[in-house]
Parts: sequence; C-alpha cells; structure tokens
Amino acid sequence: MDYGWLSVLPPLMAIILAISTRQVYISLFLGIFLGWIILSDWHILHGLAASIDSLINVFQSPGNTRVIIFCALIGALITLTQRSGGVHGFVEWVNRQKLVQTPRGAAAMAGIIGFVIFIESSICCLISGSVSRPLFERLRISREKLAYILDSTSAPVCILIPLNAWGAFVIGILEAEQVESPVQVFIKSIPLNFYAIFALLMVAFIIITFKDFGPMKKAEKRARETGKTIADGAVPLVSAEVTSIEPRHDIRHRAINMVLPVLAMICMMPLGLYITGEGQIMAGTGSTAVLWAVLAAITLAAILPVIQKTMSVNEVFDLSLKGIGGLIPLAILMMLAFAIGDTTRELGTGEFVASVSEGLLHPTLVAAIIFVTAAFIAFSTGTSWGVFAIMIPIAIPTALAMDVSLPLCLAAVLGGGVFGDHVSPISDTTLVSSMAAASDHIDHVRTQLPYALTAAVAAIMFFILFGMILQN
Repeated sequence: MDYGWLSVLPPLMAIILAISTRQVYISLFLGIFLGWIILSDWHILHGLAASIDSLINVFQSPGNTRVIIFCALIGALITLTQRSGGVHGFVEWVNRQKLVQTPRGAAAMAGIIGFVIFIESSICCLISGSVSRPLFERLRISREKLAYILDSTSAPVCILIPLNAWGAFVIGILEAEQVESPVQVFIKSIPLNFYAIFALLMVAFIIITFKDFGPMKKAEKRARETGKTIADGAVPLVSAEVTSIEPRHDIRHRAINMVLPVLAMICMMPLGLYITGEGQIMAGTGSTAVLWAVLAAITLAAILPVIQKTMSVNEVFDLSLKGIGGLIPLAILMMLAFAIGDTTRELGTGEFVASVSEGLLHPTLVAAIIFVTAAFIAFSTGTSWGVFAIMIPIAIPTALAMDVSLPLCLAAVLGGGVFGDHVSPISDTTLVSSMAAASDHIDHVRTQLPYALTAAVAAIMFFILFGMILQN
C-alpha cells in the first residue's frame, strides 16, 4: 500500500518533538507509535501493540542484537580500565616523560591523545583533559582552547574509525536498512566525511600555527598576558563524580591495564572481519567483529587486575555490571533507532521522499541538503546518534532512487550530525569537553563556534562538488 505523505509523518513527528522537547527517546518512540497507528488503519490500541512488538522484533535480527550488546558492554570496559588504575597509570606515564615544554607541544599532546583514544568520545575527552590540563595551566594556554581541542578530536575521530561504538551503531543501522556490504559502504564514506576531516585539519592548523581568530583569539591573549586560563567570572564545569570512576587508592596505577585492552580491541576488529568474511575483510560482518573485539578487550581488562591481585573476581564482575548498566540508555536508543528504521521501511518513507525530491532537487545538491538537515536536527537536540537513527533510513533510499552516491549521502548524515553536535550547547560531548578542560561551558561553545562553522562551510562546498563528480 502506498501511504504517500502519511509515510513522512512518523519521522517528521520524531524530528519536531526531538527539537522541541530535546527528549530523543520519547520522540523516537512516539514516531514509531504514529507509524504503526497508520499501518494499523488508525486503530490506536492495535498501533500501540504493534509498536511494542516492533521493539521486541528488533532482537529477531542477530546483527541488531550484537550491536546493542556491544554498546552495553563498552561500559564494562570503561569501568574496568578506570578502576584498575589503567587510565590513571596512562596519565601518570605521560606526565613522567616531561616531553612537553612549549605551548605547541602541550596542544599537540592533547590532540594526539584525542586522536589515539577513539573507543568512545566521552572517555577520549576525559583522558586527554586529565593529561593535558596541568600542562595548559603551566604554559598559560586558555582552557577554552583545551576544550576546543578535546571536542574536535573526539567525535570527528570516532566517526572516522569503524572500530568503536560509533562504527558499530552506523553499521548496525545500515544492516537494518538491508544495505549490501554495509562495512564497505561505511569505509567508503570515511574519505567523504568532509566535516569530520576539515574539523581535524582545523585543529591541526591551530595547534601548529597558534593563529587564532574570533573569541578564541581574545581568550588566548588573556591567558598569555595575564596568566588567567579562565575568564574572570567564568564558572568551570567540573565534577569529580562525573569525570571518571576513581581507581583504588591502595594499588599501583599501571598504564598497561588500559593499553593492552585497547590494543586487543583494535586488533580483534579486523581479525573478526577477516574471519566472518571468510578471508575478505570488506565482506565481513561488522556487528560480529565489534562484539568479538569488545569481548576480547573486556577479558583482558578483567584478567589483568585479577592476576595482579588488585581486584577480586567478584569486584570485576560487579564493576562490569555497573558499567553495562551505565550504558543501558545507549542500548535503548539503539533499539529505538532500529525500530523506527523498520517502521519507516514498512511505510515506504524513504522511497516516497526520494520520489518527491527527485522532481524538486538536483542530484548534486542532495548530499549538501542532507548535511544541513542533519546538522540542524543535531544542533537542536544535542545528539548526533539520534540524528543517525532518524536520517539514515531516509537518506539511504533517497540516494538509491535519485542515483546519488550512497557513501556520499551517508557521509553527509554522519558529518552533519557531528557538526550539529559540536555547536550545540546541550550536547553531551560538548558538556564533557567543557568539564574535562575545567572550562566555562558557554565560553567553550562561543569560542569553538567560528572554527566549527568554517569547517562546515568548507564541507558543504565539497559535498556539492562531489555531488557533481560522483553522480552514478
């Protein structure tokens, strides 16, 4: 049955509610609910029952289930590496080396750590901030600049590397949309994710040249001339209870307790793709590979403190459950994301939007428009993952119907989500960056905005350019 404009109402409702209420979970469910009311010929009770069934049916897909489990398990890895002293040991090791003696060196270290720790955006910010903040204070570099470096080397790096929860989330949605070779499509989108690339290049430029502009220039002048790394009257956003789980006070902090699990996760990901692809990495199953990777990392993170006799088996188990519990909201978001994708597919939303857009839009502009739309939603809601859940099920069939490069449109969704998340004052990553840098949150948003906008404008231009080049 062709539902026409009715097929647009569920995702549109989810978008409007998410923007107006900033409650992504409720908005996604109400979008699902409306979709199944339409599919149930406007029977509200039937629609409610079908909505609940759609959430349960998400787990009928082994791929969906693996991705959801992965996103919950990553919490166990984070808590174990923190409690066992791995994170603190790494921080202490970096400080002992005394390799940083100049402002550029301190900024470069913050950027490099942010680039290397790509497992999860928040832990990336927290580790880099913990290591770099004392150096920035000593060398008179503003906290606003540290917050900017943390923010711009977390999400952009995470979305460019498919070896983490971000990659698993995106690949999982692509698998749910029945995209052929989802891992390959995601990898092909990486060099086309212009915003993430330009954001990282902007960070590199600022670190190398220290040529700032806009409010950041004033912040740096204040720090350099007065030694005030934070403005008078500013309120630093710091909370020890939120930053991390503290390691036991009676144990030696060992960097190896973090480094080995991270390396295990990195190495297991391509190995899992190779095994599931029967010798062809690009043909591997992404959801299986990331699940194996995080299980390998958790195993090492659990065994090391037990062998070192710094944690008991019961403590390891309890901490793992605590970490998993902390990421249950993310698992719920994953479930809702898959469910709304199934709903829009049943309604034929993507095909309808594509058929309408085909007569209104030139194919060269599709990726740029997707980027702007995703950015607007992410800015308004403060979340990029919710944007991925809403926009990918629409962008994929639109790209296929309009004969536009699929990786380019995927990159537009991912880049737009990250950009909107960057400039949003209610974004969790932006808040964590301010917290990790001990910066005033509004000062961080204000000083980062010109840099993010510069990268976004360049990205839009490249999306238009490659929209012309990559026409199928």
